Amino acid sequence: MANYNKVSEKNEARTELHDALHLTGAEISVNELPAGASVPFVHAHKQNEEIYGILEGTGYAVIDGQNVPLKKGDWVRVAPAAKRRFFAAETDGIKYVCIQVKANSLEQYTAADAEIG
Repeated sequence: MANYNKVSEKNEARTELHDALHLTGAEISVNELPAGASVPFVHAHKQNEEIYGILEGTGYAVIDGQNVPLKKGDWVRVAPAAKRRFFAAETDGIKYVCIQVKANSLEQYTAADAEIG
């Protein structure tokens, strides 16, 4: 069995990578909303924080009632309990990646978790 998995993004409104990549510590999705569209629901999580990276376009999120403008290159971390919903701008679509992980689970990162050689 290989020590890696690779998939190519399917040009769909939402691509979930958990099963395709056999992820064991995160859920990752790539999402695209056309101009004027939104995620059709408000949601929060019990224990998972979400990290959103804006890949293309513009829009905004409503997080705990606060409007947060979003544009290509922005990254936003949202705590589990925060209520959130994402919107594309009226004149521009938005494409973003969402990375979901258990809050406070990271024990080591970057060089601290690497083995050279």
